[in-house]
Amino acid sequence: MSSEVKPFRIAVGSDVLDDLKSRLGNTRWPEAELVGDWSQGVPLKWIQEVCRYWADGYDWRRREMQLNRFPQFTTEIDGLDIHFIHARSPHANAMPLIITHGWPGSVVEFHKVIEPLVDPVAHGGEAADAFHVVCPSLPGFGFSAKPTTTGWGVDRIAVVWAKLMERLGYARYGAQGGDWGSAVTTAIGGQDPAHCAGIHITLAMSTRPKVDGEPTPEEKRALNGIKYYADWDSGYSKQQSTRPQTVGYSLTDSPAGQAAWILEKFWAWTDCDGHPENVLSRDELLDNVMLYWVTATAASSARIYWESFGPERRTVHKVGVPTGVAVFPREIVPPVRHWMETNFSNIQHWTEMPKGGHFAAFEQPKLFVDDVRKFFRALR
Repeated sequence: MSSEVKPFRIAVGSDVLDDLKSRLGNTRWPEAELVGDWSQGVPLKWIQEVCRYWADGYDWRRREMQLNRFPQFTTEIDGLDIHFIHARSPHANAMPLIITHGWPGSVVEFHKVIEPLVDPVAHGGEAADAFHVVCPSLPGFGFSAKPTTTGWGVDRIAVVWAKLMERLGYARYGAQGGDWGSAVTTAIGGQDPAHCAGIHITLAMSTRPKVDGEPTPEEKRALNGIKYYADWDSGYSKQQSTRPQTVGYSLTDSPAGQAAWILEKFWAWTDCDGHPENVLSRDELLDNVMLYWVTATAASSARIYWESFGPERRTVHKVGVPTGVAVFPREIVPPVRHWMETNFSNIQHWTEMPKGGHFAAFEQPKLFVDDVRKFFRALR
């Protein structure tokens, strides 16, 4: 196994883009939904508009250039090539920070926060808050390689991330994540306390409700989120955790299908007042979809659910390193401190955000950056 760290640039072939345009033009559409809202899924009129724009208005080459402004690399760890952004700060004593996305996200989620974290002085902050940012693509996502064996669950990814930080020369570092990234970050905190100085998360995936008596307002909010998710929002998860291969065929074959599968979650999980384009631009939404489409990672990205949900597949970590939590009100299930304290014994920072949802760094970059800076300030 090579320990070489190789420079990487996104360079999608013209044949891939030509094929995408052809497939979008030849989409076989279903009839429209029978309701006047999103309750049956992504509305036909809107997804058709998005796909027309994707084919005829969206400029991938310009967007590709924008994403390539970040220094990117690949390196082989545990037999798998891992793609990552590695943006080093110009400021002395910057703190290493590894930030991790989830599904249906990608490194695109962090494109508005990497530069403020790396160079705070250039973005209205202070040099003392600077970070060296490492932002990997999860195995089977984006430009990371696809696992060819089972066993690539959250705990193994956390081990690989710790090895990545060691390979980059970072003996002490912080970790941050949302969605699956919060689970990976939690596992890092539980598995690598000798090197991980602290973790910052926006979702507490392993936490279970503990209600004694009348629920508090925070507990009611979370319980309502749990019920809504179970009743109306979790079908994708059941499919991906039981039959990821089956759903992968249609999503890998149809860009319209891949877009609808992903963009529904940006409607459901963002703080968008009913429409994802109220909080994210159409270009940003398609940038993220493109990282699934051009890499054909619909099935491989879904397998993290298969690896993680099921009997005895996930470890519930006891985390003793300093922990910071940012609670965004439109998170799927907003964290509840009382519920978390069983497994997180050192919560030092808790912020109730005024707005924002599941894709925190993407939706509310300033709130996200300010909170990450504030939490890690005490750990430098």
